[in-house]
Amino acid sequence: MPLLRSLLLSLLALAIAGLVMAQADVKKPSSEQDVEAVLTGGVPMGRWKEGLLFDGVRPMPWLKSAANWFPGTEDVQPNEMRVTFMGTAPMIRPGQMNTSIYVELGNGDKFVFDMGEGAVANYVAARVALNEIKHVFITHLHVDHFGSLPYLWMFGTWAGGWHEPLTIYGPSGRTAEYGTKKMVEGMRMMLGWHRDAFSVFPVGKGHDIQVKEFDFRDNGGVVYDKDGVRVIHWQRSHAKDGASGYRLDWNDMCFVWTGDGRPSKLDIKYAKGCDLYVTELQPEVVEINSGVQGVPPFLARYTIDTHHTPGYAAGYLASQIKPRMFMTTHMNFDPFLNEETVAEVRHHWKGPYHFGAPDGIVVNMTRDLVWVREGILPDYPNSRAPQFDFSRGQLVVPHPPHRREDIQEPFVREQQLDPAAYYPKGYMPHLLEDWPVEGDIVIPMDVLPDNLKDSMGASWRLRNKNRKALEEQPGN
Repeated sequence: MPLLRSLLLSLLALAIAGLVMAQADVKKPSSEQDVEAVLTGGVPMGRWKEGLLFDGVRPMPWLKSAANWFPGTEDVQPNEMRVTFMGTAPMIRPGQMNTSIYVELGNGDKFVFDMGEGAVANYVAARVALNEIKHVFITHLHVDHFGSLPYLWMFGTWAGGWHEPLTIYGPSGRTAEYGTKKMVEGMRMMLGWHRDAFSVFPVGKGHDIQVKEFDFRDNGGVVYDKDGVRVIHWQRSHAKDGASGYRLDWNDMCFVWTGDGRPSKLDIKYAKGCDLYVTELQPEVVEINSGVQGVPPFLARYTIDTHHTPGYAAGYLASQIKPRMFMTTHMNFDPFLNEETVAEVRHHWKGPYHFGAPDGIVVNMTRDLVWVREGILPDYPNSRAPQFDFSRGQLVVPHPPHRREDIQEPFVREQQLDPAAYYPKGYMPHLLEDWPVEGDIVIPMDVLPDNLKDSMGASWRLRNKNRKALEEQPGN
């Protein structure tokens, strides 16, 4: 007992000593004048405004990081427009797929402008479910602007795109054979075997692709007008009739993607005053590029002067249009080019400017603020679950149009190995060689497992939440 008492007294003494020391470490607060001097020290003319940070160009408070965007970590806010560069180069290469720009609006609407070869991989990496992509606007029919459409159409349908067809918007040609309708007709023929093979899966309306072709000469014509979103088009000079630019207006904000083409008075007319102006750009380094890419300088010069926008012209256009943020894409992102590109743009344009490259660059924009970040796209992402509208309180899985017996001769099935020959002893799955039910599968929402209900209804819930917030705003 004496030993225990001695130990307790020692512990008590240590505790008292620690408390006294802790109190001794508490210092007298600085005066209000000193605190103010620290917090405002160095502020020029009463406010911070440094370098290239223009008025209204700064991060929003809801961003998880001011430097990077991480897919799946941030919801688009009710009054926000988010623009992601999913493909940024004319010549496909790792790190830069062919051109595609993804526009998400706070009301839940989503639009794709161009769908170049390889870009679909970046949509997957950005956690966009392929069945969410329903409206694709094609600027022109060079393959680097629509090459991912076959994959999007087929695998978007397979991955839950059963209830609403994919709609392609695009210009006519001088003759019918060169219009968007003809391209999609050819794609439909090209994918004939694929479509029939995939008809053993649920299809619904997914294979009923729609085309809304507009007259390329109808400058300022309306391509899309729904739920407060309006998209217009105009001609671009890109060596052949049919190339077009687009402007999207929503919630007192607008986005322009010109597509490819020579600098034009029409760009100034239809993009004037737009918040986010994006055009393509080719820098004046044709001899250097010829050494790097192995292309004769005259061919690069000829290509620019018949098809594209030089860097100096891009800056000049921005100086006339005066956007809140100017961006250029469809350009190689290389150290030997980047500084020259900025110098050329800055010859005319002194306002906010950023590269729309490499792949994954993200722009967040509200009526007051705009901010550009680098998206961190994983190399080996998991695909996002298909997204469904659960307004009717149920998930409907349509019955497949065909069985294997309808599209395959029996001989080849008879040559299939007996599964008992390759499955381990004691293990034999119940093979699902035929669709398990007749007719559509209709599953009430409250019967769905929570993980499926949560993952497949995320976009639907966010859209409803944001639209309610928009409706409750003053003046609506």
